[in-house]
Amino acid sequence: MTTRIIIADPHPVFLMGMERLLNGEPFISVLAYCGTATETLKAVRDDQPDVLILDLGFRDFNGLDVIRDLRRDNLPVKVIVLTAALDDEQTIETLRLGVQGVLLKNMPAHLLPQCIRKVHAGGQWLEKQSLGHAFEKMLRREAGARRMATILTERETEIMCLVAQGLSNREIGERIAVGEGTVKVHVHNIYSKLGVNNRVDLTLYAQKKGLV
Repeated sequence: MTTRIIIADPHPVFLMGMERLLNGEPFISVLAYCGTATETLKAVRDDQPDVLILDLGFRDFNGLDVIRDLRRDNLPVKVIVLTAALDDEQTIETLRLGVQGVLLKNMPAHLLPQCIRKVHAGGQWLEKQSLGHAFEKMLRREAGARRMATILTERETEIMCLVAQGLSNREIGERIAVGEGTVKVHVHNIYSKLGVNNRVDLTLYAQKKGLV
């Protein structure tokens, strides 16, 4: 069975290399090569591929936002993140977004077709090099979230973590699809429940609880 894929990366030379690499694969059909996040979203919606191979470093907006948009649209495409490096926060977010594959660009080239076939078949291919420390951090964070559930609502905990990551109320509203005024109300309620007075104190509190 042929696997229909789209490859999205901001670097034209890398896309050319991917074309040469996959041209000889009889059971892989590349529907489109995309250089921007906007092109990627349009191509996935129009062509309905089985697998999207995605870098995260687009210039128009973040590759993780591409995945969020696809998940909100309930598109069935499976996603493989193929990038030069992932920090812990990016790795944790890819796991939360249900990404089926994570590969670093310094891998041996012959692994990519194997990864594509495994992900298309319903499996996972996760890069151990990028997952080890991030997975431990995610477990600590989840334990902290369970403790916080006795004090804050799930939404309040989410907003507290975004505040601790340095996002403004406007940016938080855009991330979770609510108005800036609603975010302000939540932040005020969080302050009251935790007995803190400002964003710095809230950030320190979140760090102490292992949430960021």
